[in-house]
Amino acid sequence: MTAFVLVGEVFTGGWVWDGVVERLRSAGAEVHAATPPADPGADLGTHVGEVVRLIDGAAAGQVVLVGHGYGIHPALGAADLRAGRVARVVHLDAGLPQDGDQPLKLLPDEEVRDRLARAATAGAGGEATPLPPPASPGEWGRWGSTDGVPAGELERLTRLAVPQPPGTLTAPLRLTGAAAGVPTSGVLCTGNGAGIATVQALVGLGDPRLRALTDPGVTFFELDTGHWPMLSVPDELADVLLRAAAGEGHRLTPPGDEPPPHLRPFLLDVPELPRERIGRVDLYPSAGEAADRPAPAVVLVHGGPVPAGAVPTPRDWPTYAGYARYLAGLGAVGVTVDHRLHEITDYGRAAEDVAGAVELVRADPRVDADRVALWFFSAGGLLSADWLAAPPPWLRCVALTYPVLAPLPNWGLSGTRFRPAGALGGAGRPPVVLTRVERERPEIARTVGEFLAAAGEAGAAVEVVDVPLGHHGFETVDRTPQARRAVERAARSVLDHLRA
Repeated sequence: MTAFVLVGEVFTGGWVWDGVVERLRSAGAEVHAATPPADPGADLGTHVGEVVRLIDGAAAGQVVLVGHGYGIHPALGAADLRAGRVARVVHLDAGLPQDGDQPLKLLPDEEVRDRLARAATAGAGGEATPLPPPASPGEWGRWGSTDGVPAGELERLTRLAVPQPPGTLTAPLRLTGAAAGVPTSGVLCTGNGAGIATVQALVGLGDPRLRALTDPGVTFFELDTGHWPMLSVPDELADVLLRAAAGEGHRLTPPGDEPPPHLRPFLLDVPELPRERIGRVDLYPSAGEAADRPAPAVVLVHGGPVPAGAVPTPRDWPTYAGYARYLAGLGAVGVTVDHRLHEITDYGRAAEDVAGAVELVRADPRVDADRVALWFFSAGGLLSADWLAAPPPWLRCVALTYPVLAPLPNWGLSGTRFRPAGALGGAGRPPVVLTRVERERPEIARTVGEFLAAAGEAGAAVEVVDVPLGHHGFETVDRTPQARRAVERAARSVLDHLRA
């Protein structure tokens, strides 16, 4: 018999799992849903102790621990203390906290996270009262996507939610490593964050922190729903948990001898033009316009996050160097820049890097400072918001290729700055050239749809370049005639706007 111990998100108790518990028990499983103490003096250690109590009381010899959101912290703490009793730990739309991490680091509400961090730094007196739960159903979106949750369930969540003791969020997680060998599963809710394909791509970037995810004992599942699958898809979630307990699921591919997708050759044959490196910026001077007059420039802005130690850096990746050489051959100055988007929290710093690169490029005597385009890729798309909101007169075009156009709900970017859809306007705004791939990752495709809907309402000039059967990063993975034509068409459109 399989035993499950279910540990919930902030503000919740065992009642949040009712639909899942019923389904698991009907399949013959033993189930214990934790209701951690909610008194103001409780801390993370208190909640770990409650999970340990449930493990010790389970009839089955082995237990599958399931941690949802915040709940992964007490689940991991308990697994560390009872490693011999734990068959698997399931991260349900949860992060990968390490020894010493405070749970507040993974809170999606940026304002609350920062306030708790300041209070913890200042001492015990800064945040002495429990954190109140959302007061209305509409406020739960700040704590994770409520996509798919029926109105009745959302009202019940609001009615039964309890304040969260501050010590459960500010106390560090303590792990000895005793449970390091316990198999794990990740259940990714794509309505709230990244899916399996995105995680695989991040592994391919060489981030050493993610190397453990390719271990044979680690499996993954996806649910096309928001952050509360026990309320939106309880039957599907129960089925996934049963499969995880059986060792099923998708396994990530570790880096091999073949180059990862982002380091494969660019799909167009482009000339090996010279480049000039200035700090974080590479310039590919125009090879097509008269040498005695300045040329327009296109600044290519990569996505991310890219690990700080990644080698090569994005400006040397075939995609960006390929676009820059191709544009230079067509008469523009191609520009690549290594901005410092190493973590989701680095968007402000990355925006400063891009602005500095643009200033450097416009000051170059070979560049016509009144004819510049910015071309954003993947998660770099969020950096377009500043330029769309307050476009300078010299910005002739904004291009977006397989872009992320809204922060995913679990990124913790609750402010309004990096939201391109909200930055769109009508007259006086630069035209947008958006390259869209047919086989986009679902969590990214949603943001593109929202952006296009907002563009239609605002009357913004958006040209969509579709890539039939194309994938995210198609320039190095889809060597098809349609993919080549898409690159050529998008580049031609950008240059037409620069020359208009």
